[in-house]
Amino acid sequence: MGDSPSRRAELVERITDATLGSLLLYTIYIGDELGLYEVLAEGDALTSVTLAERTGTDERYVREWLEQQAVTGVLDVDDEHAAATERRFRLPSALEPVLLEQESVHYMAQQAHLVVGGAQPLDDVVAAFRTGGGVPYDAYGPLREGQARTNRAEMRYRLGTEWVPSIPDVDDTLKSGDSPAVADIGCGAGWACIGIAEGYPDVAVDGFDIDGPSVERARENVTAAGLDDRVTIHERDAGSLAAEQSYDLVTAIEVLHDLSDPVGVLRTMRRLVRPGGSALVVDQRVGETFSTDVSLAEEMMYGWSVVHCLPVGRDADHSAATGTIMRERTVREYADEAGFEDVEVLPIEHDGFRFYRLTP
Repeated sequence: MGDSPSRRAELVERITDATLGSLLLYTIYIGDELGLYEVLAEGDALTSVTLAERTGTDERYVREWLEQQAVTGVLDVDDEHAAATERRFRLPSALEPVLLEQESVHYMAQQAHLVVGGAQPLDDVVAAFRTGGGVPYDAYGPLREGQARTNRAEMRYRLGTEWVPSIPDVDDTLKSGDSPAVADIGCGAGWACIGIAEGYPDVAVDGFDIDGPSVERARENVTAAGLDDRVTIHERDAGSLAAEQSYDLVTAIEVLHDLSDPVGVLRTMRRLVRPGGSALVVDQRVGETFSTDVSLAEEMMYGWSVVHCLPVGRDADHSAATGTIMRERTVREYADEAGFEDVEVLPIEHDGFRFYRLTP
């Protein structure tokens, strides 16, 4: 492409589109946080006055938000030529799964939380570029909620019913073993723990995370799912456990690349696995080598690596500095250093994840 004028024009157009997209996500975040979409989905089209009254918000702000949402095509307006406070807006039912139904495959409102949270500590990221330091996970605020929602549906409804069952010996053990048990490292909001417990009614699951708000949310989710008798969420570093060979399966799902010491965590996982058991690492599906010809998903992963994953992973005195683009060979190197005998890439088809079975 070189220095052609068309390349310049393409970048100008892309930045313009990105600006519009960012502003749309910011306004979706506002609507989600204030419950505006929920009220709009209840039935009749509403004026700004009525929506503000029902949500306890300011009419003038709500009016501007409604008009912006209509201009972007998110909302329909029944009578756009009416007086400003008399226009009635509605949320099309076809868009409710995108904005409101967190367990729908079409749900996308979590992206607003991710982008708003990702931008929150950008000045700290700039400083980290200069110092070589990191940025604490807590600094990203709303990103935590975005992450909790991102994989909710798949972790709950595919992990324990499709992905783990596709590993025959693990599936057999969790169905018929003696007191089968699973540990999830970096459990976040607990959806993987819930998914495994719902898929395997005889399994006890322990989830571990060091992030207090995530642990609190996970415990709430476990209780809501009615699984307090089999799923326990621990606010602690799994590496501090004295237990050894306690679990038939130990998982680390979309977490290894964020860790300052991934090898240390893998050593802990190996120590926790019972004889005949396995560790399962689920992480980003990225190319084997650097290339500028990548999928949109990998392009997005690079963006998250710069803004979030690499800075979070470097928030420690000593860091592997992995970043989101953790290639297969890197996982194999980490697993070998941690003492695992074998790494198998499982034949599970997924656009975003690669599944690694690690055998002690």
